[in-house]
Parts: sequence; C-alpha cells; structure tokens
Amino acid sequence: MKLTSRGEYALRALAVLGLRYGQGVVSMQEISRHQNIPKRYLEHILNDLREARLVESRRGLRGGYQLARRPEEINLAMVLRHLEGALAPVSCVSQHFYQPCSCPDESRCGIRSVMAEVRQTLVQTLERITLADICERYRRLQGPVESPLDFVI
Repeated sequence: MKLTSRGEYALRALAVLGLRYGQGVVSMQEISRHQNIPKRYLEHILNDLREARLVESRRGLRGGYQLARRPEEINLAMVLRHLEGALAPVSCVSQHFYQPCSCPDESRCGIRSVMAEVRQTLVQTLERITLADICERYRRLQGPVESPLDFVI
C-alpha cells in the first residue's frame, strides 16, 4: 500500500476538521489555505469523504464542512480504504480487494506469507489510530499557542 497525495490530503483535511470539531463548519478555502491543498483537488476529496459519511457539508455563504462523526469514531483504515482501496502491499493478501497473484501456489509462497504479516500489522495500526489521535499529535507537536496579543518591543 502506498499513500497517494489523495489519501494524504484527505487525512490533512480531516485533521483540520477534527481540530475544529464542535465549532461549526470550516470553509473549503480555509482548509485549502491551512493545509496548502489545491482547491479543485480538495473539492473532489471532500465530496468522496461526504459520500463515505465521514464529513457533512453545508451550502451557502456561511457554508463549509464538518465531521459527520466524532474524531474518536474515525480511524485511519476506514478513510484510506475508502480513498485508496486495498491496505495490502500485494493484492493476493488483501481481505477486501483480493486478487490472485501469479505465483504457482499461493499457499506455499514465502513472499505472500511475509506480505500477509506486513498487511496484518499495517491494518491493526491503521484501525487503532483515530482522527482524535492525529489531532492530539498535532496539538502536542505544535506546542502551546501564544496569544496574538503577546508581544515584546
């Protein structure tokens, strides 16, 4: 599994919405500006997230997006499966997007056996980490927010 820019941008957009959870809608322009995501591309991503029922939208002058669920209820696996497809490094170990591979005997393939372990570890990690965890890491890594009125001359 390789995280594409689509998956990365979706996670970054969701992080903005998670950090603002419970504070109303966030405009697409604000998400785009805050995360440096092209607006046209972001629009498609947000529509996909809306179809997955991860975000809700409100139209109009004061419109925007907000999470459709609490950040604790959105794990990274559900987001990436919806946008990226398989979470497996090779299709023959995927549980949701299985496709047979070209090896002569899948049941005796050493590479497939290793890739199944890689897939299992990856899925367990992505299912465990929630949007709330990502938001907490953002807060911790950015440190305390200083008041815009604090300054020294």
